[in-house]
Amino acid sequence: MTQKFPRSAIGIAVLTLLCVPAFAQDAPAAGNTPSAIAAQPQTLSTVEVTSERLKKARMELSPETGATVYRIDQSAIGALGKGDATPLEDVLLTLPGVAKDSKASGSLHVRDDHGNVQYRINGVQLPEGISGFGQTLDTRYIDSITYLTGALPAQYGLRTAGVVDIQTKQGFGKPGGSLGFTIGSHNTLEGSGSVYGTTGNLSYYLSASGIGNSQGIENPQPTLNAQNDRTRQGKTFGSFSYYLDDDTRLGLMFGTYDGKFQIPTNPNQTPAFSLAGFSDLGSGYNGLPSSQVRERQDESTRFVGLSYQKSLGALDFQLSAFHQYSSLHYRPDPVGDLIYNGVASDTERTNSSNGLQADASYKLGDAHTLRFGGLYTRASTRSLNAVNVFPVDDTGAQVGDMPVLINDNSGKTGELASLYLQDEWRIDPKLTFNYGLRYDSVNAYTKEHQWSPRLNLAYAATDSTALHAGFARYFTPPPQELASQQSINLYTGTTNQPEVANSDAVKAERSRYFDIGVDQKVGDHLSLSADAYYKHIDNLLDEGQFGQALILSPFNYAQGFARGLELSARYSDDHWAAYANLAHQKAMGKNIVSSQSLFGADELSYIANHYVYLDHDQTYTASAGASYRFGADQVSGDVIYGSGLRRTPDGGAPNSAALPHYTVVNAAYSHTWKYGDGGDVVGRIAVLNLFDEKYLLRDGTGVGVGAPQYGTRRSLYLSMTTHF
Repeated sequence: MTQKFPRSAIGIAVLTLLCVPAFAQDAPAAGNTPSAIAAQPQTLSTVEVTSERLKKARMELSPETGATVYRIDQSAIGALGKGDATPLEDVLLTLPGVAKDSKASGSLHVRDDHGNVQYRINGVQLPEGISGFGQTLDTRYIDSITYLTGALPAQYGLRTAGVVDIQTKQGFGKPGGSLGFTIGSHNTLEGSGSVYGTTGNLSYYLSASGIGNSQGIENPQPTLNAQNDRTRQGKTFGSFSYYLDDDTRLGLMFGTYDGKFQIPTNPNQTPAFSLAGFSDLGSGYNGLPSSQVRERQDESTRFVGLSYQKSLGALDFQLSAFHQYSSLHYRPDPVGDLIYNGVASDTERTNSSNGLQADASYKLGDAHTLRFGGLYTRASTRSLNAVNVFPVDDTGAQVGDMPVLINDNSGKTGELASLYLQDEWRIDPKLTFNYGLRYDSVNAYTKEHQWSPRLNLAYAATDSTALHAGFARYFTPPPQELASQQSINLYTGTTNQPEVANSDAVKAERSRYFDIGVDQKVGDHLSLSADAYYKHIDNLLDEGQFGQALILSPFNYAQGFARGLELSARYSDDHWAAYANLAHQKAMGKNIVSSQSLFGADELSYIANHYVYLDHDQTYTASAGASYRFGADQVSGDVIYGSGLRRTPDGGAPNSAALPHYTVVNAAYSHTWKYGDGGDVVGRIAVLNLFDEKYLLRDGTGVGVGAPQYGTRRSLYLSMTTHF
């Protein structure tokens, strides 16, 4: 089948490749990647010196004191199986306490939390979009990632399980770019390109990529390939920096994502409902086998941010305005969904967010650095649902084979507002105390606010030993693009009527978080760390898939907790690089107090009086990897281990059992050919799931869990990328 890419990605990529070199037409045509350029011995230009100084000042706006911090650079990304073509969520799986999940359930979990991850690009916090199967951000344009978790300083709020702070590649040095392609298993065809450079006081970096394959979503069966599982996805990204003077920068960035997915079929299912002209349950006739059901989902995201950064002696600040639009459209099989589920819901959700962000720091002297700022976001959400259902009697039995159409539409405009003030107090050269206060409010489907104190300590016990500890109150509002008032009365007397006839509004989660850790350097090459945490939670937020549309819906447990221990090791020398992580975690909740109509009566009754494991809890999570570089060659491998997410056994309590453990091993080899004035070609061969492990991420049971999903079987990929 011919691979096609979304038109928006192709259009922007072509425009990028044709137009951007014109900005630097007087410069030499040859170049290299931004990181390679930085490594070449050459005299830095004035704009490069200014950029590095302002970049450092921008990063100083975001303190890390007392938090648990890990960093990922380009060399670590390059050691992964697919290199910089590795999806961002798989890059994050190399961090301690990050567990793998299916795309339909959020892809990954940080410290046993569902979602609740904050993404920042060059200091700008991205507003939330509607979650789906795709990943908006592309690893190819990432220069480095700073990952923070634990008890965070007051600057970080709303989404606090983890903060993924991305610094993108820059366009300094000679103009250049890259072109690459990947072919491989599951009919994979992937292409990418980038251009970058500097002209006068303007630097730019632009990239685009597209992929098509036959494994867009996890397979509901343990076979090598799923049925009806094609996907086409395209991404673009652009970043411009213009330096008005040595102390002032204007920044513009934008990104797009478009994805089209087929929903995999689950063959040999038994029909549950009768549709006129297609099935008759009395005679057992069914005119549409489940292997021929065709469901689809389309997703798109657009974001743009404009920043003004200024240094005025002791004062540094950055002001940003941003916009994000996202949409998700689930298209049912109008026959198959009715025959097998009794409901066929054509569902479209859109979310448009606009906002302002301000961050500033002021050095009061050698001992104190004051930081302050705020965030305001206004979001408009719309939900359009055309739902076909069958009529039922008082016992719930189907009484007619002609479907009834119900239009269930809603919309909401909501606001988020945040302010913070904190002081980083260097008590002495070894001890730093960061204390602050944060205010957050939400006015959407719920109207709440909270004042949140933050206390963080960092102590350098010796030149090789560092300790940190922190306490934080967190306020986590439900995602507006997912939360909604349930229109349950519309479905009375139909196959979509809930078993529980009430549904309270979703509330904001409130928690108290304690974290303590130690970092130890062993010689010049090895670093060790350990971190322990405990989180006491009121109105614990969780999300699940309910119904046919693969859209997550939030709900609250009245009480909950999460606790864990993380161990990590990092090693690097001139040739070797290696890492190893191990996490032990536990997260439980009790008494569901919102969105009750999504659950069965027996399930609600049990959870009302018993703590249950969260469906995404995984007791043990481990990851490790190593790479060895010799000359122009590199060999690498990595492994991911999971003890299994939760499931509900037949006749057992909700989420009371775990799925089988699994171990997935990946391996890669790459070679680099140099040519011309700094150009190169990188060839790579990667084998993912080397030993063809058959493993379940989900088995279709558990609180808020949809269909079964198996991990990807053994896959082979070949790629070539040239940097010019």
